[in-house]
Amino acid sequence: MSSLRTYAFIDRMQPQCAAHVAATSPGDVPIAGMAELFIEMAPGNEVFRAADIALKAAGVRPALQIVEREYGLLEIHSEQQAEVLASGQAILDTLGLTEGDRIKPQVSSTQFITNVHPYQAQLLNKWRKGSLLMPGDSLFILECAPAAYVALAANEAEKAANIKVIEIRAVGRFGRMFLSGTESDVRTAMEAAVAALADITGVEEGRR
Repeated sequence: MSSLRTYAFIDRMQPQCAAHVAATSPGDVPIAGMAELFIEMAPGNEVFRAADIALKAAGVRPALQIVEREYGLLEIHSEQQAEVLASGQAILDTLGLTEGDRIKPQVSSTQFITNVHPYQAQLLNKWRKGSLLMPGDSLFILECAPAAYVALAANEAEKAANIKVIEIRAVGRFGRMFLSGTESDVRTAMEAAVAALADITGVEEGRR
């Protein structure tokens, strides 16, 4: 039986978040201003069926179709919000699910670091796919589950403040994002990201 872990609709992709998806995804390249939808499912192979339904139902394009050890992740996007919403609804209807069946995200941990040390900045810059982390900046790290919700959190953070997206990891058991900037901007972004996750309804994991 299909289990819906994440159903995260993003109404308008922000420039850095769109660029990060484009730089790290094997599929179609999204651009800022597009709407997108992240769907995470278990068993992981269910995303292949979900992708087939979505692409045949509406004018959307996929950036991600990933199956890892436990879960599968699908990302679709379009210039038209209605197309993304229609494709998502088609997936839900065909699989006998509702948006309310998704798991409510939980923030597993947060870290707020001011005046980042040059050595720590260099370590993080070794594997980041987004902007460079500059010494002296403030750094916010958020970890959440299910993982794909971190993409929505990062997008809302970028909407709220003038920050730099260092890294977004939306695949696996936990999602992680790294944002940097001035202390005040990063704090504003942090509050927006945490609030966005808190606003998402769903079932508590383990209570299906």
